[in-house]
Amino acid sequence: MSRLASFLALASCLSFVSSTTVAEIQGPAWQSPLAGQTVNNVTGVVTAKSSSGFYIAGEKSDDVRVSSGLLVYSTSSSVLSKVAVGDAISLSGRVSEFRSSSQPNYLFLTELTLPSNIMILSSNNTVTPVVLGKDRFPPTREFSALDVGAEGFLSAPNNSSRIEAANATLQPDKYGMDFWESLEGQLVTIPKATSLAFPNSYGEFWVHGDWPVTGKNKRGGLTITFGPDGIPDGNPEAILVGAPLDGTKNPMVVLGTGLGDITGVVTFLFGFYYVLPLTAPVVTSIPSSDIPATTLTSDLNDVCTITFGDYNVENLMPTSSHLPTIASHIVNYLRTPDILFIQEIQDNSGATSDGTVSANVTLATLVVSIAQLSNVVYNFTEIDPVDGQDGGQPGGNIRTAYLYRPEKLKLVPGSPVGGSLDNTEVKGFLGRPKLSHNPGRVDPNNTAWDASRKPLAAAWQNKFGVQFFTVNVHLSSKGGSSSVQGDARPPVNSPIEARTNQVSTVATFVKSLLFKDPLAKIIVSGDFNEYIQTRSVYKPLTSILTDIDEAAKVPEVERYSYVYDQNSQQLDHALISWGLRLRKVEFEHVHVNTWSPSLAARVSDHDPSVGRIRIC
Repeated sequence: MSRLASFLALASCLSFVSSTTVAEIQGPAWQSPLAGQTVNNVTGVVTAKSSSGFYIAGEKSDDVRVSSGLLVYSTSSSVLSKVAVGDAISLSGRVSEFRSSSQPNYLFLTELTLPSNIMILSSNNTVTPVVLGKDRFPPTREFSALDVGAEGFLSAPNNSSRIEAANATLQPDKYGMDFWESLEGQLVTIPKATSLAFPNSYGEFWVHGDWPVTGKNKRGGLTITFGPDGIPDGNPEAILVGAPLDGTKNPMVVLGTGLGDITGVVTFLFGFYYVLPLTAPVVTSIPSSDIPATTLTSDLNDVCTITFGDYNVENLMPTSSHLPTIASHIVNYLRTPDILFIQEIQDNSGATSDGTVSANVTLATLVVSIAQLSNVVYNFTEIDPVDGQDGGQPGGNIRTAYLYRPEKLKLVPGSPVGGSLDNTEVKGFLGRPKLSHNPGRVDPNNTAWDASRKPLAAAWQNKFGVQFFTVNVHLSSKGGSSSVQGDARPPVNSPIEARTNQVSTVATFVKSLLFKDPLAKIIVSGDFNEYIQTRSVYKPLTSILTDIDEAAKVPEVERYSYVYDQNSQQLDHALISWGLRLRKVEFEHVHVNTWSPSLAARVSDHDPSVGRIRIC
């Protein structure tokens, strides 16, 4: 930090009033030891300005827990006009810990408010930023010491402790949140940044820099994985890039966009740690727009081999503008599998709440669109929900459904189609289970499914009569969850209790099939709205079924169907029974949406997947 020592010496001669350093204000813990106090003769070099204040760099502390940067908060034009970037200044103010009263799960931000007695000591000073990956290295495994439990930040119960209530001493060499907190207000450089997702609606985007990371996939993103200790790794080494402080605009990025060095100040906003760049980052590379189609194709002459696809088609109705693209994905990227597990099929009137519950026009329109592109004519089957009872977009009555190729498969005859509230039971005899309804809903009156999609079970057979069973699921969404970098630890994973009960209900149904036939061939697939790393949720199913990604030996870092915040993650899963795992199993994720060339070109927030199994 050039010329800083000389101006600090000058500042000490200006007044006999006691002085306070930036390091003393920040302290080694989450909150300032001087919060609520008025401090004088605080000295530092202005590193950046915004419409809500300016940042100063004080003398560097030898303690890595203590930041040497600080936000001076003011929206007063008379205050902001007094200083320029590069000015060495002295000022007084009140130390404050700010958090919006409406956001109790945010962390506090240490600020110097009500700035006064601002004196310019010198100008045109420079501050050398902390180069991340060279001067300091972000931890790559855990967010917080308070994420206790075998599942780390995914452990249940959630919200069992609070960072700000504990106000512990920071451990920046071990925990990601502590690391970013130890740099609060400081000027840093992210070298050779890589974007981890599309920008949000404000143009902000997540990145990692040229430093060691975990979970890196082929596209350049960071996938949620298990660490070597078995604790889920949510990639705390990533950071959000906010709006440039000079008023320029961030570039458009996608998963894997390469960028030049990004220099800016570290802060906490809207539930996350940010680097606010001094100016807009520069794009240096763009990932390929080529999206590979699945290699797992259907063979109509091989009656023992079945291909299946899974796709959340995001609120599909007959007039949806994205319906033709969904059809194109099924034809050109999924290669018209023998059976499709579909989620988020809306009724024929879409989001209009007019009492309509039938989705026959929605599904028929999709089938026709597929046929026009491929000459493959699917049959479909589904069960209408009770109006307004299954959650999702109001009026849409979303549900799960199957498309299937009748030349390859048919529903096992002899059982009626179930109604909205008919419970499907496993009948038959040992070695030959039979469903009471086909298709039928699984325990639809169980309170676990209140305001949520009910699973759709079905029994299928090929032309030789060889049978297998499917359950198409769409569990409760994560709405209401808190930030992974928020105050609540472990973060609120809402509603984890509902999803746990839903999985347990599905597992009970699967067990009843396996009781009749331990080698029954079963696929449970769909949108689980939960990471497989949240073992407490999946335990009832994973104790009797196998994650098909594991069975097919898909590399762990390539197991993702969704990108949110800093993580490539998997909400869509397929689990299979031992009767299928005994034979060859293949599975691929098809990244038609997470690899989309722009957010506008994406037609669903989920990627589809394709599997290939042998039933005989």
